[in-house]
Amino acid sequence: MNRPTKQKNVILICVDEWRGDCLGAAGHPHVQTPHLDQLAREGVRFDRAYSATPTCVPARVALFTGQSQERHGRVGYQEGVDFNAAHPVTIQGEFKKAGYHTQAIGKMHVYPERARLGFDDVVLHDGYLHYARKKFKQQFAFFDDYVPWLRRQPGVAPDEEYFGNGVNCNSVMARPWDKDERLHPTSWVGTQAVEWMYRRDPSKPFFLYLSFHRPHPPYDPPAWAYNQYLNLPDYKAVGGDWEDDWDEFRKDGDYQAAYGHLPNEVVHRARAGYYGLMTQIDLQINRIRESLADFGLDEDTVIAFTSDHGELMGDHHMFRKALPYEGSARIPLVIADSADATRKAAASRVQHTVVSDVVELRDVMPTLLDLAGVPVPDTCDGVSLAPLLRGAASDPERPPVREFLHGEHVYFGQNIHWLTDGKVKYIWGSGKGTEQFFDLAQDPQEQRNLAKEPEHQTTVAAWRQRLITVLVGREEGFVRDGQLIPGAPVVSMLSHTREKIAASQ
Repeated sequence: MNRPTKQKNVILICVDEWRGDCLGAAGHPHVQTPHLDQLAREGVRFDRAYSATPTCVPARVALFTGQSQERHGRVGYQEGVDFNAAHPVTIQGEFKKAGYHTQAIGKMHVYPERARLGFDDVVLHDGYLHYARKKFKQQFAFFDDYVPWLRRQPGVAPDEEYFGNGVNCNSVMARPWDKDERLHPTSWVGTQAVEWMYRRDPSKPFFLYLSFHRPHPPYDPPAWAYNQYLNLPDYKAVGGDWEDDWDEFRKDGDYQAAYGHLPNEVVHRARAGYYGLMTQIDLQINRIRESLADFGLDEDTVIAFTSDHGELMGDHHMFRKALPYEGSARIPLVIADSADATRKAAASRVQHTVVSDVVELRDVMPTLLDLAGVPVPDTCDGVSLAPLLRGAASDPERPPVREFLHGEHVYFGQNIHWLTDGKVKYIWGSGKGTEQFFDLAQDPQEQRNLAKEPEHQTTVAAWRQRLITVLVGREEGFVRDGQLIPGAPVVSMLSHTREKIAASQ
């Protein structure tokens, strides 16, 4: 591969729990993201991007390693797993080997918490982190840089911390931020990024991983951002004829439950907090892009924006993530190569490029390495999307990035598998063999389960067979004699990853 004369800088912005439909550029009727919309006009927006394992820990494994869950082995949410031992090849490590100055600011959510994993340095704020809080007995300096900084600020109590306003980190309760906006974690991440521009090594290109903890709850944006969404039309939950499939896990009135009926006004306020956090992040991204211009870096920097997973936000009376539905599994993905921005400027002001191929977090690593002219390691099984940024997106004869995507996550005491080609979705729950099938083109909100309707049986059977082919040989025993077998025991980490960790100890 020919390397460019001047290597490009790369910024990977990863937010936490941002739905794929929550961008102005994606046609959302309420969310205001003008600066991300501008980024989309300058680059490519992938409107069928997914997180195959949609919770914080396994999703970041896919992002950092460029691997599917079958290869990296993390199929559930499990903390305390040595990242270096389990996943030694990372995007930041490859950039560092290529001579880049590598820096992480914000959320890493890895173990050990201070592991650099190929970054030259890490400035850390992961959010609440139950595991680390218990491990270090709330001695934040061991696992967080934001809280110790916050305690040093004028007018802030010496014991101030992340839970100071009482809003839980997985709750739908919402309230405005109770301190000066500059003290908010989102503002802090933006400030750290701008200040780092002065400290970077000017003799090297850089790879910056910029990771905002929000819009993950607590839903506590500044008052201006919160208030602008309070006057939206009254919230009404998106229903579905299949919700009783999960009734045994329903907890009505529980403000931290994954599934349960809550008062509409509570979710209305949560939605205002959620959208407000997005608009606050959008402004910080603009701030960082303006700083790139100040430093003369705006014309040779690739910027990618994505999320680890979405947020159901009351769809089907469900909240949080991990489930295979669009609100949880579908994510935003925008990639803009500023080296091409000038050439594309006239066209981009009118309409940005939208790609509807099914892509996944594992594709980010090979794409960014490819755009920078850095070799993609053989450990990746993600696909480089760089050709789509170089003009291939407009070729009507090109093959799709992939025929379909397999996603999964251990949740509700079982492994819930799903397949999608962006047009339909097949879901299978390993606990009782729950089957769901949705026509995403006709039913984008996944309200009607077609799995048992007679006219769809041939199509459902074909997708069931695809899943059987994917799961043949899995250690859990999901397939026997060519059939999906409910009730198999599940694990959060596959044996080949456990063996790799054991061998390193």
